Amino acid sequence: MRDTDVPSVARISSGSTPADEAQLRDELARPWSRLWVVREADDVPVAFLIAWHVADELHVLNLVTRVDRQRLGLARALLITAIAYARGSHIRHILLEVRRSNRGAILLYRSVGFFAKGARPNYYPDHEDAVEMALLLDPTSGVIAAVEDEIHLES
Repeated sequence: MRDTDVPSVARISSGSTPADEAQLRDELARPWSRLWVVREADDVPVAFLIAWHVADELHVLNLVTRVDRQRLGLARALLITAIAYARGSHIRHILLEVRRSNRGAILLYRSVGFFAKGARPNYYPDHEDAVEMALLLDPTSGVIAAVEDEIHLES
């Protein structure tokens, strides 16, 4: 993500995960933040991922696709990019939280190797629970460990 992307990224996030321009500029300035965007041919961002790289962990904070570009594989492409970064950085864990009701996102995360490891009751401002998900990588080989869910999620 570039500084010039900030207004477009803030507009993408306004419908789902609040992030104003000041917050995004703060993320760009943090040395541990990793920010990726997907751009259209006109160079306008249509999806983004923000994560923090701390020690041997990558924590995904936001993964958002503009509403009119959802279900085109953009979020998957960003996740694959983050996983490739993790492999190259010898990261052991990629972590994230997702709304329990967001079945599409949970299925996407599972499809790339994440598993449900816990729940955070009343995590979101509207008191919805979050599902904690993790992807485990061998720091040497980069192989994703196959791990079963540690909590039950309704199908």
